[in-house]
Amino acid sequence: MRRRTFTAGAAAGAALLAGAGCDAPGGAGYGDGEHGDGDGGDGRGSGGRRGAPVTLTVLTHYASEPLASALQTVVDAWNATHRRITVRTAAVKFADLLTTYMVRQAAGQGADIIHPYCLWTGQLVRAGVLRPVPPAAARQIRRDFTPAAVAASSVHGTLYGYPTEVQTYALYYNKRLLRQAGIDGPPGTWQELEDAAYRTARRDRHGNMLVQGFGLSRADDASVVGQTLALLAARGGTFLTSDGRRTAIGSAAGRDVLDLERRLIDRGAADSGISLLGAFPSGQVAMAINAGWWTASLRGAMGADYREVGVAPVPGPAPDDRGTLATGFLLGVNAKSRYPGEAWEFLHWLNGVRAPAARPGRSAGGGVPVSRMSALQVSVGSMTGRADDMRALLGGDGEGDADGRGGGDRNLGPFLDALRYAVPEPNGPRAQQAKSLLRKNIEDVWTGRASVDAALRTAGRQIDQELSRPY
Repeated sequence: MRRRTFTAGAAAGAALLAGAGCDAPGGAGYGDGEHGDGDGGDGRGSGGRRGAPVTLTVLTHYASEPLASALQTVVDAWNATHRRITVRTAAVKFADLLTTYMVRQAAGQGADIIHPYCLWTGQLVRAGVLRPVPPAAARQIRRDFTPAAVAASSVHGTLYGYPTEVQTYALYYNKRLLRQAGIDGPPGTWQELEDAAYRTARRDRHGNMLVQGFGLSRADDASVVGQTLALLAARGGTFLTSDGRRTAIGSAAGRDVLDLERRLIDRGAADSGISLLGAFPSGQVAMAINAGWWTASLRGAMGADYREVGVAPVPGPAPDDRGTLATGFLLGVNAKSRYPGEAWEFLHWLNGVRAPAARPGRSAGGGVPVSRMSALQVSVGSMTGRADDMRALLGGDGEGDADGRGGGDRNLGPFLDALRYAVPEPNGPRAQQAKSLLRKNIEDVWTGRASVDAALRTAGRQIDQELSRPY
């Protein structure tokens, strides 16, 4: 999954997080039965003598700004109000995160708390890296978080962490390019999407693409597979069977999606060789499917032109079809941590306890009661799976100034709405390998190296073989 550069202002982020920074210590009942709550219980740590100081390490991918500072602000607030349990942060680049978890675990040097991509949950559970969420915390997570976020953080119905960042996919469109083609609004069906794509696409007299009607991104697994699985969900299809043991991409729904993408290329409306992430902000792409994190990047890259960006649900074949993909991250406790009780207490404080936080672009005074993680994510232009928190922070359904400078961004509304119906990304033990195989076969269709039928046959054979391998 591609990590992105957020462009939210550091000062705004600090103000938002400051409102959620301090309250009385808590967490009793959210450990795993091996400890008392760190400062307010009996003082008995899960890995040391009564009242002994404890230092916890959190290993994340928040290695760049503003993510690193946003997390550190919250950790500093914890450390300022909790005498016995100290939390320290460590970070590596996202590309190195899974390998780091596995290598350090094998060497007996794993962090107490880890922050993995939910796609890897099954692999980490099978490798003995993650421990299940304690019962009280699991009940709260199932109550407070959306079903897609809960499912993404679970394996065979067992939760392994608090959902943190959650992303859904939607259709971005350039209002100016649609207007110039005589189109009043975003497409509501695949036929309307195709018509709009063909009408907005433009080439010069040499045949060079000037404007893509629909952008197909080959930046990484998340771009290629994410947009395709979002369309697949809108068509009513799934990537894998319900038990996760076989691929379902060869269904009629999967064929329809790849046929659609190939048709857009053949008829000159799309060119997968052009960088979507650069072309869309430059006004050279009329429509594209991407995740919600892109709103913050586009605001920073486009300036005043961001007013021309709109977001709508991913369309399906019929007007009422709704479907999309949800991806995310979780914060969980290492199965080999010496202090699991204290670790769960910190995570409950961060993710399960509400505290006043100011809305983006407003003063830190007053505010709305949300979890600290929700405040953190909104401060960097992202979301959590706590839909109530998101609506409180963003103001209703994400309504705000068109360019986001007033704090809210109306373009976040469709992503927030999609939390209700999004399909979580499969996260079995070989999910990453299956996703990489699917990407290769999708790209073979896009580049003309394979027909749709041939790519689906190859993908089915390769992915089923991968899923059947012993771990």
